[in-house]
Amino acid sequence: MNARGEQTILTPSQVGQYIKGFMDRDRLLSGLLVRGELSNYKRYPSGHHYFTLKDGEGALRCVMFRSDAASLRFQPQNGMQVIAAGRVTVFPRDGQYQLYCVRLTPEGAGDLAVAFEQLKARLLQEGVFDPAHKKPIPRMPGRIALVTSPAGAAVRDMLRILGARWPMARVYVLPVRVQGEGAAEEIAAAIGWANLHQAADLIITGRGGGSMEDLWAFNEEVVARAIYDSDIPVISAVGHEPDVTIADFAADLRAATPSNAAELAVPDQNEVYASLLGAGRRLEQAMRHRLLRERQGLERLAKSRVMTEPQAYFQDKNLYLDHLSQRLGSSMTGRLFQLRVRSAALDKDLHRGLEKCLSGKQERFARLAAALDAMSPLKVLGRGYSIAQKGDGRVISSVRSVQPGERFSLRLSDGSLKCTVEETEREEY
Repeated sequence: MNARGEQTILTPSQVGQYIKGFMDRDRLLSGLLVRGELSNYKRYPSGHHYFTLKDGEGALRCVMFRSDAASLRFQPQNGMQVIAAGRVTVFPRDGQYQLYCVRLTPEGAGDLAVAFEQLKARLLQEGVFDPAHKKPIPRMPGRIALVTSPAGAAVRDMLRILGARWPMARVYVLPVRVQGEGAAEEIAAAIGWANLHQAADLIITGRGGGSMEDLWAFNEEVVARAIYDSDIPVISAVGHEPDVTIADFAADLRAATPSNAAELAVPDQNEVYASLLGAGRRLEQAMRHRLLRERQGLERLAKSRVMTEPQAYFQDKNLYLDHLSQRLGSSMTGRLFQLRVRSAALDKDLHRGLEKCLSGKQERFARLAAALDAMSPLKVLGRGYSIAQKGDGRVISSVRSVQPGERFSLRLSDGSLKCTVEETEREEY
C-alpha cells in the first residue's frame, strides 16, 4: 500500500522483477547445489543446454549457458544422477523459476572418469582400438620423434636411455605442452606434422606421472584420432604403470612409463653386439667344419684310382663298352630271329586266310552266275519262246501297240525274223 493507504497495482513484469530481485538477494538460492536425475536433456544449436532435474516428488527446470557448458568433460545423458551447481531465479518474461547451472558433475564419480568411459566406449565401437589396425614397431628405427614437453624429466630420461641403448638412431624432440588448455591440440598437431614430413620411423608420445587432470590431454579424442590416423607407428608412454589413458588404447604399443618406451623402441647395442659376436663364432665354426669336410673329400679324391691311374679309367670304360656292344649284338640277333619266326607265321596265316577268302568268293560267284543264267531271256528263247520288237527296239507286249501293215522283228534263240502285221486279233480273258 502507498502512503495514502491505497493498494499498489503492479504489472506482471513488475511482479516478476520483484520476485527475481528477492530471490537474487537470497544467499541460499545464489549458491545452490542440487542433486537429481537428468531428464529431457537437450542441447540447442546456440550451444545452450536445457534439462530438468527431478526426484520422486518434484522437478526443477535448469539451463546451462554455452560458456559454462564448454567446460563439460562428459556427455550428460537422461537418467544420469548428477549434482548441479548454480543459482535459482525467475525469468521475468514467463514467470518461471529455474536453476541457472554453472557446473554439472556426475554423482558418485568425477566428471573426468565419466568422460573417460564414454569416450573409450565410443572409440572402441568405431574401431579406433582395433588390434588389426595396429602397426608393427620397427626393430631398429633410424629416426625417432619424441612428442612431449621439452622441459620435463620424461624427455631427459628417454634421451638418456635411447643414447645408451642405440646411439645410431637420430632422435628429434617435437616440443608440445602436455598439460592444460590446448595441450591436446598441440600433441595431435605434432603427430600430424611428423607424418606429413615423414620425419621419423617411430613416434613416442607421453609425459611423466600426475593426477588424472594432469594427464587429461592424452584422454582427448583429438589425440586418439591423430594416433589412429598416423602412418608412423606410435608408442604411448603416459604417466606411471597404473595410469591408463585413451592414447594408450589407440597407440600401436603401450609403454608403462616414458623410460620403458625408450627401452621398447630400440634394441640394446650391447645385446646386439653380443649376438653378432655369437653369430660370428658360429659362422667361423661352421666354415671350419665345411673346410675340413672338403679337405677330406679332396684327399679321398686324390687317392682314388682315377687320379693315380688315369688310363685305367678309359680302359675300364672300353671294356664296359665292348661288353655292352656284345650284349647289344646278341640282343639284336635274338630279336631278328624272333621277328623272322613271327613274320613266317604271319605269312602262313595270311596265305591261309587269303585262300579261304578266295574260295568263299568263288563259291558265291558261281551261285550268282547260275542264278543270273537261270533268269536270262536267252534261256526262255531256247525253250521255244520268241520276243517281238518294234524297229526302235521296244518290246511288243500287246496287240494294241501295233497296227496292221506295221513291220516288226521277231527274235528267236538263234536269230530274228522280219515280219509284217497282216491283222490283229485281240483275246478277252
